[in-house]
Amino acid sequence: MQSTILHRNIIRIKIIMDFSSLVLLCCASFAAGFVDAIVGGGGLIQTPATLIILPNYPVPTLLGTTKIPSFAGTGTAAWQYARRVKFNKKLLLSIALCAFVAAFAGSYMATTLSNHIFKPVILIILTGVFIYTAINKNFGQTEHNPDASKNALAYGICFGLLLGFYDGFIGPGTGSFLLLVFITFIGQDFLHSNAYAKMVNISTNLASILYFSSTGHILYQYAIPMAVCNVTGSFLGSKLALLKGNRFIRIFFLIVIAGTVLRFAWDVFKLDKYF
Repeated sequence: MQSTILHRNIIRIKIIMDFSSLVLLCCASFAAGFVDAIVGGGGLIQTPATLIILPNYPVPTLLGTTKIPSFAGTGTAAWQYARRVKFNKKLLLSIALCAFVAAFAGSYMATTLSNHIFKPVILIILTGVFIYTAINKNFGQTEHNPDASKNALAYGICFGLLLGFYDGFIGPGTGSFLLLVFITFIGQDFLHSNAYAKMVNISTNLASILYFSSTGHILYQYAIPMAVCNVTGSFLGSKLALLKGNRFIRIFFLIVIAGTVLRFAWDVFKLDKYF
């Protein structure tokens, strides 16, 4: 009798814990979708939260699980931007295709290798990005014609391959990196760069989903509710970005990059051991 009662109590506790984990994950996904729709980098919220809340699952499984809400949220934001922004279709399709192939390869590597060696490099790059953006007030404020740059396609393909692989392998911060590439090398303002970045990010997320789902690395019981919350946050974030324009996106970009730098610095220098 006592063993039966104990067994029931254990089941109840497990249900409560699972529900609490789901609620926390959904909150993180909403925040990630909101931030990602404005400047990218939503994975910096969603991925660490998933790793912390579900510590008993393999890392590749958790990475795969986060790709579904990321894809849903990014798709929502991309749809919002596409209604207001005109694209260079040849440029966009070329970059997206390269990013898709590279992301598939990166997802495969995520199941076989450690990604810790990349964090110090990313920390240095992001610190430089923050300083440059903060100093250069006109960065990303003026739109240029991407066709005017003979190297736009070459730059786009190279960075599409690099960031596509990164998104499949590690993931967090890809949207911000793509935004930076379209501003610096393609010559777009923040608003148009965001639209391009979202379209490319859809392809990388889709590639990762195809790989992780084929290898059984997705927890659908968490991924689907997280996707609903990510879409909601993304819808609101993209609406706000379109309403406020370049200046608002630039400020938000600086805030997200600063948070990203602190997050990677925490991991690189292992600051958690002091707390």
